[in-house]
Amino acid sequence: MRGYAALLGRELKKWYQQPFNLFMGVVQPIVWMALFGKALAARGAVLSGDEDYFSYMAAGMPSFVVLFTSVFSGMSIVWDRRLGFLSKVLSTPVSRGAVVLSKMTAAVVRSLALVVAILLVAFLLGLDVGAGFTWYSLPIMLFGLGLMGFGLAALLVSVAVRSTKWETQMALVNLLNLPLLFASNTLYPISAMPEWLQVVAHGNPVSYATDLSRQMLLDGPRWEAVLVDLGFLGAFAALFAGVGIWTSWRYLSK
Repeated sequence: MRGYAALLGRELKKWYQQPFNLFMGVVQPIVWMALFGKALAARGAVLSGDEDYFSYMAAGMPSFVVLFTSVFSGMSIVWDRRLGFLSKVLSTPVSRGAVVLSKMTAAVVRSLALVVAILLVAFLLGLDVGAGFTWYSLPIMLFGLGLMGFGLAALLVSVAVRSTKWETQMALVNLLNLPLLFASNTLYPISAMPEWLQVVAHGNPVSYATDLSRQMLLDGPRWEAVLVDLGFLGAFAALFAGVGIWTSWRYLSK
């Protein structure tokens, strides 16, 4: 645990000591909300009842932020290997599992910090929360988003432990991020998709995290659906965390 805490502290220190990267992580979803969301809301796009498109999209932006932050988590291992830091860590008694867990946890912490910042901006831009929004809404939403981020980070890290080239990670990031975004309910409802794409969306963890966020922010919790969302995200996180740790035991070497 001491090794895990030390490595996690290093990962977070690299993050908060680079304010430009933090700034860019906040700017991208703001641009989507301010331009894409407001443009369609101004055209009168209404999805259900009195719910405007901007609020619908803004409630999906937390999943957007977690997705785009988590998929870059494997890049850190690649650069640690190329710069020689990983070899030094592997020469110590620190568990190999602690190495990958620190990367996953750091990705979740970064993601959730950005989510809070984005939600504050969304409120300023006109996010209209529903009557069901209460004191427990934000913690439940952050917990579900954290599970999704942990699973995605574990997936990318499990690939990175066998890679020495950053190009491999970038290719995988480009393969995953936009397809996972557009094959989910982040920007539009699943019911508006073709039938074959609806099948993909129902197996997409981003859809479950977004559904949970919308329940907490807009519609009010439907507890049976909340448990389904959390159960799916928990299973997704546990599965890929297990894969990531097993991969580190098997393949992580100097």
